[in-house]
Amino acid sequence: MSITFLLVRHGIKERAAGDVPITSEGKQQAIRTAQYLRNQPVTAVVTSPLRRARETAEYISAAVHCSLKTDERLRERANWGDLPGQTFGQFVEMWEQCTADREYIPPVGDSARQAGERLNSVLSELAAEHPAGSTVVIVTHGGLITDFLVGVLSESELRRWHPRFIAEQSTLIPECSITELLYDRGHYQLTSLASVEHLTED
Repeated sequence: MSITFLLVRHGIKERAAGDVPITSEGKQQAIRTAQYLRNQPVTAVVTSPLRRARETAEYISAAVHCSLKTDERLRERANWGDLPGQTFGQFVEMWEQCTADREYIPPVGDSARQAGERLNSVLSELAAEHPAGSTVVIVTHGGLITDFLVGVLSESELRRWHPRFIAEQSTLIPECSITELLYDRGHYQLTSLASVEHLTED
């Protein structure tokens, strides 16, 4: 039997440099996501150390009655504010260069390939720790999710989910969306990409 991974992007964050929190709207997204996941058979919740992810994950872990674990490898590829004096425009330029060239290592943070490998290593370890049939929630970042998917899935498989997946990857994972993966003996199957239905349901 396989393990189910639910990759959740954090809620809407404040638009500022540094380790910023989620906004009031982001909190409402996190609450709705937690309410939805409360009805799922979640066995573990693991989060990025960045504040926007931790705050989102706290709502989820409370709702599913699981202790919250933090893993440094779930941080974003790069975070605005980590490079002193970097403007937002310069950060976006750096980000886009990393996206276009998966091997490019920016002045701060990791290459897209390295970031994707970080998430892959976390999932592989969790799969070894949890019994078959488990459902594990990972609260992380949009860029890390797509960096991972581009690294482990073929381009033809990615195109089945979006015809221009690689070119438009930076826009494909909205806040508090849920991407579902089945993991079985080292193989990943993408079963749902960036679902947001739970955010609009009453």
